[in-house]
Amino acid sequence: MDSFFAALILAIVQGITEWIPVSSSGHLVLFHTLLGYHPPLLFDVALHFGTLMSVFVYFGKDIMDILEALLKRRFHSQPGRLGLLLLLATIPAGVIGLLFHAYIEAFFSSLLITALGFAITGLVLFIASSDFFPPTKRTPSFPDAFLVGLAQAVAILPGISRSGTTLSAGLLRGLDEKSAMRFSFLLSIPAIFGAGIIEIGNNSLSPELLWATLLSFIIGLLTIHLFLNFVSKSRKNLRWFAAYVLALAFGILMYLLFF
Repeated sequence: MDSFFAALILAIVQGITEWIPVSSSGHLVLFHTLLGYHPPLLFDVALHFGTLMSVFVYFGKDIMDILEALLKRRFHSQPGRLGLLLLLATIPAGVIGLLFHAYIEAFFSSLLITALGFAITGLVLFIASSDFFPPTKRTPSFPDAFLVGLAQAVAILPGISRSGTTLSAGLLRGLDEKSAMRFSFLLSIPAIFGAGIIEIGNNSLSPELLWATLLSFIIGLLTIHLFLNFVSKSRKNLRWFAAYVLALAFGILMYLLFF
């Protein structure tokens, strides 16, 4: 397939899967194989930057309030406290990403690891969607933030959904759907931005990457709105995503075994 059209398809896939709990990295690995298009990791990072910009637009007011509170050292205010929680939750993934960057990049060429990641995501979503962990209607605490951060660190591997694991960790800690989703989306900012800066470095983006990044931004913005409204109605809706990624994991494993 022509590289330009392959890039646009991957941009659409990224825009849809980044903010729903099905692992955008896992889907990019899968579609790279299906399309026979294997660009450098810089391409995937550029697509993640596009969807990252959609978070800046959708949660722009929250982000500005947090930055203002941190810069003015209003740590006891609600935005300031949330900013500290997000910084704490960012540490685990940041440490693991820096220490094991070379090894992690190699995993993105493995369909087997991706399939196992999808299976883990599905199991986590099924557990989080249950009624065994009812919401307590409270704001996130520092232990909550650290545990959500650990969940995000595990999601560095392809197939394990970052949004799925962080959202599930928040729900399992007793946060309500809206609080857990808001924290998960805001937490994506330092994680994706930091990974992007490390990977891009002094490289420039080609016109192909710029168009793909813009498309992933537009699709990502729409996906955020739809997902927030869908899951906020009931955490049980996460079971649809769990069933999907488990079926996907099974399909990939069958392909690897028999083809």
